[in-house]
Amino acid sequence: MMTTASPPTASPPAEPRTRVSRSRPPGWRGGERLRRGLLAVTAVLVLCALWELYKAIGPATGGRLLGVPVLPRANDIAMPHTWAILDELGKQEVRTAGSDTVGASVLKAMWFTIKISLVGLVTGIVVGVLLAVAMARLKIVERGLLPYVVISQTVPLIALAPLVAGWGGKLHLGGLEWQRWMSVSLIAAYLAFFPVAVGMLRGLQSPGANALELMRSYAASWWQTFLRLRLPTSVPFLLPALRLAAASAVIGAIVAEISTGTRGGIGRLIVDYSQSASSNSSRLYDAVLGAAVVGLIFAGLVSLLEVALTWRRGRGAAPGGTTQKAGS
Repeated sequence: MMTTASPPTASPPAEPRTRVSRSRPPGWRGGERLRRGLLAVTAVLVLCALWELYKAIGPATGGRLLGVPVLPRANDIAMPHTWAILDELGKQEVRTAGSDTVGASVLKAMWFTIKISLVGLVTGIVVGVLLAVAMARLKIVERGLLPYVVISQTVPLIALAPLVAGWGGKLHLGGLEWQRWMSVSLIAAYLAFFPVAVGMLRGLQSPGANALELMRSYAASWWQTFLRLRLPTSVPFLLPALRLAAASAVIGAIVAEISTGTRGGIGRLIVDYSQSASSNSSRLYDAVLGAAVVGLIFAGLVSLLEVALTWRRGRGAAPGGTTQKAGS
């Protein structure tokens, strides 16, 4: 018995495929920030617990191996209790009426260093970005300048700081008198510009050949390509560079305060408190904690900048986070 095959039926046209982005649940960002905050607090508590544990079981005179110190001393002078360090913040710095407490002195020194470091960071960012743009624009500038940019970071900072202070004291810019804090800011900028210049240059050179060829097909000029393509693609490279620049600016300012003898900052306060560390080291630890807090503040500023840039890029995305692919 023969059967007749039925003619093939045409399949319905494929519907346009829709790629839906994975949306985060409401309140996810707030929960993530809370989780990070709890982790940071937990890390501090664990560090304090380890400090107290070593103080309880560690040798009071420290540990030595073949005559070389390998473990810190666990006595009250070299390693005070954590609550003794915090309690010292409320004590008067000198035993005279109306004198500032140790905590007030640390806060004033922190504010002084924050202002100087901020000036240095902004200056370093501007210089680093301009150098990166110049090197990305002209290959001859990159070949001639980039090696010197790298070599500049091999100069010992502790030797450079007094030289900068001496050179600055001889400058006469009209009626503007060179202040000592300007030397500190200049040294902070000297350390901050390097990661920005290298990271920004890497980001400006990151677009692929296809993307650049597409911009050429639109008859886009170099500056149009820079604004529309190179600059947006450099942001993921710039943000980590800014984190390094912020840390470098703070370190440079503190070291420069110590090397140049600039008073008022947290670096000089560390030197002043270290002179009495043989009898009361709690103040020295308070000053060191103040320096660490300054670094955290600058890290927070960079994080806020990252959030702002991410939010701005998110607003430029398609509504609802969907991207449609048209069918043929």
